[in-house]
Amino acid sequence: MGKTQKIMIGVTTTALTLGLTGCGSSTAELPPQPTDQECRDWDWDDDDGVWVCDDSTSTYRGHYFFGGRYYKDKNSLLKSSDYMSYKNGSSFKGGSQTSSGFGSGSKSYGG
Repeated sequence: MGKTQKIMIGVTTTALTLGLTGCGSSTAELPPQPTDQECRDWDWDDDDGVWVCDDSTSTYRGHYFFGGRYYKDKNSLLKSSDYMSYKNGSSFKGGSQTSSGFGSGSKSYGG
């Protein structure tokens, strides 16, 4: 194998490794979208590390969703001791979620 071939293999391997690493970045770390039937369109709020309902037909549009509960606005979310424990704990890393404190658990409506 010639010097040019070795260099090309090294460049290709590096490019593939970097490409695959980039593909699995933040999206793979997000918790699953809630499966609550009250909202069928969700946006991830990277700053707060929670899902936000973006369903224009839902009465919960714009509501934050955390721990199986809807919060009508950011202030309501910030009043939640569970959310503050999550945000101040090791599972929240500047918008990156590493544990699974989400889901469609029992439904109640924060406010």
